[in-house]
Amino acid sequence: MKIGVFGTSMVGQAISGKLVELGHDVMVGTRDVAKTQANIEPHPYGFPAFSVWQKEHASVKLGTFADAAKHGEVVFNATNGTGSLEALKLAGESNLNGKILVDIANPLDFSQGNPPSLSVSNTDSLGEQIQRAYPNTKVVKTLNTVTAFLMVNPSLVANADHTLFVCGNDADAKAQVTEWLKGWFGWKDVIDLGDITNARGTEQVLPIWIRLFGVLGTGMFNFKIVK
Repeated sequence: MKIGVFGTSMVGQAISGKLVELGHDVMVGTRDVAKTQANIEPHPYGFPAFSVWQKEHASVKLGTFADAAKHGEVVFNATNGTGSLEALKLAGESNLNGKILVDIANPLDFSQGNPPSLSVSNTDSLGEQIQRAYPNTKVVKTLNTVTAFLMVNPSLVANADHTLFVCGNDADAKAQVTEWLKGWFGWKDVIDLGDITNARGTEQVLPIWIRLFGVLGTGMFNFKIVK
């Protein structure tokens, strides 16, 4: 399958790396291709610059956000949440229409330092903002409540015995994404929360997630829903 991934940092690398490992044709989108190729500075937490990472993942293509959107039969939004709407604008509405957009981004606002706040919450969410801006795109919110490594390999913690959430307005799109989550990445427990307004809940997991990260000193944890 041809897949577009927006974002070149840790999440974008994890998602695109796993997808090419599975045999998919992946193009990663960025704002400025030349700048991305020239940058060799590692990301926070030691993740390599995309230009360095790509040398070990040569089958991953790099293009603009519009290039990646055109390329993908499905697209993953792995951009910084505060820049997601601008990135999608650059991708182009016509290139997104009719496609499933898996939204992984969180609206984390670091403008006042750490820990970050949410730039949108309570009565709205980034997932909803994206769906409103692109009404003909099938937005499915998922994967945003775990660290990048667990997104594509949940067995790294508790033999994958923990929970992931999906939400979105299109039932068929959610069913398809759930199938991918299980078949491609190995998720066992996926809960459908309902329509895209439920992104308010999953995005608001991040404040407690970040504080747990600070206490535990690792992002290798997740929540399990028991009943």
